Amino acid sequence: MGVMHIPGHDRQKPREVSLDEIRDVMGDCRLCPLYETRTKIVFGVGNPQARVMFVGEAPGRNEDLQGEPFVGRAGENLNSILALAGLKREDIYIANVLKCRPPGNRNPRPEEVLACSPFLREQIRSIWPDIIVTLGNPATHFVLKTEIGITKLRGRFHQMGHFVVMPTFHPAAALRNPAWQELLEQDFRMLGDYLARHPKDGSVIPATAHSDALPRVEE
Repeated sequence: MGVMHIPGHDRQKPREVSLDEIRDVMGDCRLCPLYETRTKIVFGVGNPQARVMFVGEAPGRNEDLQGEPFVGRAGENLNSILALAGLKREDIYIANVLKCRPPGNRNPRPEEVLACSPFLREQIRSIWPDIIVTLGNPATHFVLKTEIGITKLRGRFHQMGHFVVMPTFHPAAALRNPAWQELLEQDFRMLGDYLARHPKDGSVIPATAHSDALPRVEE
């Protein structure tokens, strides 16, 4: 099965391929052994014109059963803090690096990421968000092409190619660590401030609390 590739253009959105077309290409994907243990493919959900796209690691048990990302306790946590950024669930798009649940919620294997990641790349190209929010280390490492830990990367924005990227803690991990939850909420407030200062019309309102500097990630 082939995967579509859409060439990018400097600062311009590529020729649009719809999310439905990408899902059709994915079909009953069997590119890696995870198809043998999944219940449902968890493709992604949300606004196809979202300004903010959230990228997680992989589906968990609830996501695997329902076929939708972030529907368990992690999803409840995410929903509760979106308001800190002035967002609602219907405003955003959410997808994972992997579309099938790894058994026992283990970390994704490199060969699984290699097989599945082209679909995420096409989702990003289709949506062309203003900001990509990476949730946790695996998603951050994939999007920013770095091995630097999330605790060092969070708290600021990074420029990666065409996109502004905001790494932060995964909502599931934050539920287990109150200090991380507090930092996660700080990051969402920072996200809301950025969105408020960068309206859709492309103008920039002077910063009040955060710098516009967007460092490039160095490995």
